[in-house]
Amino acid sequence: MFSFNPKLGIDLGTTTVLVFAPGRGIVLNEPSVVAVTRDNKILAVGNEAKEMVGRTPDDIIAYRPMKDGVVADYRVTEAMLRYYMKKALGRWNLFKPEVMISVPAGVTSAERRAVIEAATKAGAREAYVVKEPILAAIGAGIPIHEARGNMIVDIGGGTTDVAVISLGGIVAAKSVKCAGNRIDQAITDHIKKTHNLAIGDKMSEDVKIKIGSAVPLEDEITMPVKGRDYLTGLPRLIEISTNEIVRAISKELRLMVGTIKDVLQETPPELSADIIDHGITLTGGSSQLRNLPELVFRRTGVKARVGKDPQYCVAKGTGEVIKHLDVYKKAIIAKR
Repeated sequence: MFSFNPKLGIDLGTTTVLVFAPGRGIVLNEPSVVAVTRDNKILAVGNEAKEMVGRTPDDIIAYRPMKDGVVADYRVTEAMLRYYMKKALGRWNLFKPEVMISVPAGVTSAERRAVIEAATKAGAREAYVVKEPILAAIGAGIPIHEARGNMIVDIGGGTTDVAVISLGGIVAAKSVKCAGNRIDQAITDHIKKTHNLAIGDKMSEDVKIKIGSAVPLEDEITMPVKGRDYLTGLPRLIEISTNEIVRAISKELRLMVGTIKDVLQETPPELSADIIDHGITLTGGSSQLRNLPELVFRRTGVKARVGKDPQYCVAKGTGEVIKHLDVYKKAIIAKR
């Protein structure tokens, strides 16, 4: 696939980077992790670097250059973007791509500039940014240009973005830095406090995916958890069940649902009526937590559903927007 005007949509997430190429779909799905040596040389990016997390010698650091959905380390983000753009376009591509990048709804203009600058320095001909809720809605197949209120809740690794969209724009929105990573952290803390066991990031994420739930279950699922005993310093194995995890993550979920409630309270009454009719759409990787729609319904009284392929909605949205730039002009926050 050779093109004089390559276009790429990039979902630049706190935990994962997805690259979408029009006509080819999602061409890259790798963790946003970079391994760097002490003297600032970049060793590995993406999957290779993620393998190193928690397993590196002292002179290598594996870390995430994106924090809470925004650029925390500018230089490393640029290197990461360059690597991913090259990988997505193939090595024989000589033309600079036009790039569309997602940013959280609560992004400041300085943070927005940082993303655009990092992309241009990494080799993009033009870089545009669009707010994540709009992209998530487009990717989930919601007709955002109609005069009706649609509520979208995008729960990623670093941020939960809640927005009400009508006529192609955001009417009310709120972004909170509490999402998948905070849930993982809550599980780690709980296991440390109640079982005196130290577990790694990968283990806590496994627990969340395999047995986590937003509401208590009658038929609980259990799983073995391995880690290091804080007292003896030796490896140890424990059994953990779903309802214990429900309790462990309840504070984080309360904050996320609270954000949805805040946005509902700011929504004009006409659009509130639409939201009652059409419900709330959940997107993002962390929206796949068991029974999350049920929890949202219990707390807000509004039906919720998880979009199709929720973790890819934003990436698909970026691809859709870059394909039809002129149609989405209003949603695009232009270049510089």
